[in-house]
Amino acid sequence: MAEITYRDGIRNALIEEMDRDNNVLLMGEDIGRYQGTFRVTQGLFEKYGGKRVMDTPIVEPGFTGIAIGAAMTGLRPVVEMMTMSFSILAFDQIFNHAAKIHYMTNGMLKVPMVIRGPSGAANQLSAQHSQSVEAWYAHVPGLKVVAPYTPADAKGMLKEAIRDDNPVIFLEHPTLYATKGEVSDDAESTVPFGKANVLREGTDLTFIAYSKMVHVCLEAAKKLEEQNISAEVIDVRSLLPLDMETISNSVKKTNRAVVVYEGWRNGGFGAEIASRISDECFDYLDAPVKRVGGLNVPMPYARCLELECIPDVENVLERLKDIL
Repeated sequence: MAEITYRDGIRNALIEEMDRDNNVLLMGEDIGRYQGTFRVTQGLFEKYGGKRVMDTPIVEPGFTGIAIGAAMTGLRPVVEMMTMSFSILAFDQIFNHAAKIHYMTNGMLKVPMVIRGPSGAANQLSAQHSQSVEAWYAHVPGLKVVAPYTPADAKGMLKEAIRDDNPVIFLEHPTLYATKGEVSDDAESTVPFGKANVLREGTDLTFIAYSKMVHVCLEAAKKLEEQNISAEVIDVRSLLPLDMETISNSVKKTNRAVVVYEGWRNGGFGAEIASRISDECFDYLDAPVKRVGGLNVPMPYARCLELECIPDVENVLERLKDIL
């Protein structure tokens, strides 16, 4: 075990999987000579060369389509989006082709590829670069969608994604790249999809979150502890498939649930989680399921306004007043 950054966890996963399997290759804008906008691919162009670390033109539909074709013929491409907001340009390729080819060929063809990159608001990147895209992707059958919070999960889940025979959307929050944590140096250690992680035990209410919002929930739980309120915190980490068993067992124990997500509150993935809790745990709930999501506005550039749009500890605690 070693303490490394979230960024290095992803980078180490890429190196280990490229060393393990010559069919793994990287594609994306500025990932080679420039070494990536967030330096995730630093040094990989020199190590593996331009045939396995491919700088692409600024044409998301084009290089995503090329990656889909490569995956259909036996390669395992990992596509980096400079920001997942740019993946919107490749929706047709991802939704209509990558997600459906296995089904529409009756299982004859597979699409083992990963589409990864930063999703969510960094600092002052404005409306077109700050979107949380997980709800769109988690709506599509045929895709798998994960959003790791810890460096260990970032490494282990990316390795799992690269080895998966299905297309995987791998979402990295830009503000997590510099965070540190203990990570296994075992090259065969992976983190399976479809299994949530209970990061903090509690008895009075359950926080459910993923990606950066897990940190917000952990901080809120500390604040509540000062008031003798015990909060359990669940890191969903895998959205599709979703581990409802862990979430339901926790809510049945605590009898209260708060779902926190950075994406727009209206139609966000947290609404899906909240709905399933209401379906599966209704008789155990002592209060309505609460949601805390981002404001339904384009992300402002001004830092003071940007902070108003992103859920924080104060927003979470405010939503608890009428259920505790």
